[in-house]
Amino acid sequence: MISHFINLEWKQFFRSSYWQKSIALNILMVFIALYFILMFLGLGFGLYPILKEQFPDEDPLLIVNGFLFFWFLGDLMLRFFLQKLPVMNIKPLLTLPIKKSKIIHYVLGKSVVSFFNFLPLFAIIPFSIILLSNDYSSSTIITWMFTMIIFTLIINFLNFIIESKSAETELSFLPIILIVSGLFALNYFNLVSFSSLLSNAMNSITANPLMILIPLILLGALYYLNFSALKKKLYVDASLKAKTQIASSTDMSWTRRFGDTAPFLQLDLKMIWRNKRTRSTLFIMVLALFYGLIFYPNPTYQEWTAMFIFVGIFVTGIFMINFGQFIPAWDSAYYKLLMSQNIKYKEYLKSKYLLMNLSAVALFVLSIPYVYFGWNILLIHFAAMVYNIGINSHVLLYGGSFNRKRIDLSQRAALNYQGTGAVQWIIGFPLLLFPVLIFYLPYHFFGFEAGIATLIILGGLGILFHQKIMDFIVKKYMDSKYKMIAAFDQDN
Repeated sequence: MISHFINLEWKQFFRSSYWQKSIALNILMVFIALYFILMFLGLGFGLYPILKEQFPDEDPLLIVNGFLFFWFLGDLMLRFFLQKLPVMNIKPLLTLPIKKSKIIHYVLGKSVVSFFNFLPLFAIIPFSIILLSNDYSSSTIITWMFTMIIFTLIINFLNFIIESKSAETELSFLPIILIVSGLFALNYFNLVSFSSLLSNAMNSITANPLMILIPLILLGALYYLNFSALKKKLYVDASLKAKTQIASSTDMSWTRRFGDTAPFLQLDLKMIWRNKRTRSTLFIMVLALFYGLIFYPNPTYQEWTAMFIFVGIFVTGIFMINFGQFIPAWDSAYYKLLMSQNIKYKEYLKSKYLLMNLSAVALFVLSIPYVYFGWNILLIHFAAMVYNIGINSHVLLYGGSFNRKRIDLSQRAALNYQGTGAVQWIIGFPLLLFPVLIFYLPYHFFGFEAGIATLIILGGLGILFHQKIMDFIVKKYMDSKYKMIAAFDQDN
């Protein structure tokens, strides 16, 4: 029966229209996977000599065990945002004489062969081989290696539970953020030293291999919890249950001040809040606010002033970039309906333009505390905001006229390339790299102030000639109107 399930999945995968239309994207994903494999291989082979050089008097294995808590937290966070849960079209199977337990075992077994379960092996196995070559006990290393594999599977099934529970909440990413940040805070403030507990546990298991039964029992318990949860949902009419919710409304009367643009602005705001894919852009926007902390305090980057321009564009324009590159594909599900109404295309696009620019202003205001690292940082962020409003917003709107791929708003954003085409990849260069180049040339010859002034002047010109630029963009959308309607009618 399992082989039959695999055969069905294989046919579904290669016969799907998504596979046939996205071969280039699938090839790109293969290269990304190879990149991560090489990174983990490098970690596996390079970890022992690096630790031996930095800490010559300490045991590298004990040092690694001391950092396992942070490894597992990172792994859990990475899986939540990047790993897709195994899915299977089971409704046709439920009408057949097939045991439900077999279907559930297959789905759970499918999660075990995830790429994210194999990826750690490219670091674990080389590190274990190097330890064996340096006269470590074979029983100790083999026990350590198998324990790491068990812990990887534990994280896999733990993520399975967190994912299923998160899908029931409005902010799907909130549970994982609370769990990871809570555990990290407890460990950081020494309220509960999880890093020491996990390190001691791993050291005890390697010293007494019989104790590996404890993580095995934990793995079995998580498997059983997942099995029970899936079994409760495995009914033909499970998705037909009516959900009773208290009706709620959001007061958006403040948008009325924008006149004819207000209805479209309200539509966009409701869409962002009510759908997983768009709601994820808000989470990414919050994370991007802390992006500068990677560069501004680091002495390595203090001489690379042009890099700070990139950071400024990214911090003040992250929502603009994430939202703008998929205009008008966000509305692809009802785009034909919109275009059949007596609406002004210019007002429709103006609402997108307004939303992007409001986000740029808001992010600049929220990033003002970066003045702590110097007034030049605040000036960079201001110039980046003006450039984003005057230039990048228009680039994004113009690029949207070439979008031809439908988007499912119910899907999450992480590693979801639905709706992504060549336009999104190509448009990234003028958005992020051009402002760096535009700043660097006058900066190199005339100084910092000249580079900042160039960005502000160009952004100001974009704002000044906004109406003429919009007329050109609207004409391009009108010319592409029926092509987009036909493309959005098709499934990716």
